[in-house]
Amino acid sequence: MFDWIQKLADWFVFDTLQLVKGQRLAEALNFFIYDSIKILLLLFVIIFLMGIVNSYFPVEKVRNYLSRNKLFGFEYLMASLFGVVTPFCSCSSVPLFIGFVRGGIPLGVTFSFLVTSPLVNEVAIGLFVGLFGIKITVIYVVSGVFLGLISGLILSRFKLERFLTPWVKEVLASAERDEIAFVAEKTPFSKRLPIIWNEVMKIIKGVVVYVLIGIAIGGLMHGYIPHGFFEQYMSKSNIFAVPLATILAVPMYSNASGILPVIQVLVSKGIPIGTAIAFMMGVVALSLPEAMLLKKVMTYKLIGIFFGVVTLCIIFSGYLFNIIL
Repeated sequence: MFDWIQKLADWFVFDTLQLVKGQRLAEALNFFIYDSIKILLLLFVIIFLMGIVNSYFPVEKVRNYLSRNKLFGFEYLMASLFGVVTPFCSCSSVPLFIGFVRGGIPLGVTFSFLVTSPLVNEVAIGLFVGLFGIKITVIYVVSGVFLGLISGLILSRFKLERFLTPWVKEVLASAERDEIAFVAEKTPFSKRLPIIWNEVMKIIKGVVVYVLIGIAIGGLMHGYIPHGFFEQYMSKSNIFAVPLATILAVPMYSNASGILPVIQVLVSKGIPIGTAIAFMMGVVALSLPEAMLLKKVMTYKLIGIFFGVVTLCIIFSGYLFNIIL
């Protein structure tokens, strides 16, 4: 889907700037260009589409339906499964998260998506089958979906909407005002588009700095932190290897497909597969760049609660994998 962006980044870094492949600066810059274009493009498309949807399906009606109808947790499962079919890293999932919140989807449900989306996707599943076989792949997929489901359910109990930033609350209020006007005046689609466009531009201007700073941090980590640095802390004899691996993974930044070859190397060196998978989940589901992007929509307290719950779920999964595998 994003191959053309990668080719553009390669052309600029390796052909135009004449930097050498494998060089730290080259890899960091390549990563920054690729992710910046991809995430800003995703942000634009998703917010624009959600604006169109919201103009016909009012936020308040969606919110009321989900709050009044007992779906017995099915909405969390659906959000988690939707995360499986969206091939995004943790930072790329943030635009969809903003779109969900703007669309009136409950925060706990959006968290289910935000957790599962970077963890499990079809590319990672294919690589997992090739590297570790069917059994471990099935356990990995089920655990990723379950992790998103449980995290969303837990976080929904805390009523965390009050910890959204004033910027998000204003975006929601603006969306609701537009919807009321559209419905009252029966505004045709051609006249709705300029209003939707202005709202999209307003949102993008509000987050672009956070996006670029977050991706810049990710690019530096991608280019300058050596993967082998962490191996010494994940030995089989270390009872705290799983939580330590999860915490040490946070400074790194990659998608599931990019980190899988590293996981294979770790397992081949004798590191327990549960510890290795916990490390992978920490890399793709928790990252400093993601926290930087989320800062625009969440207060520090909400980011801390979100990261804390997901970290505990990953650690539990890691110990469970080590027991059953």
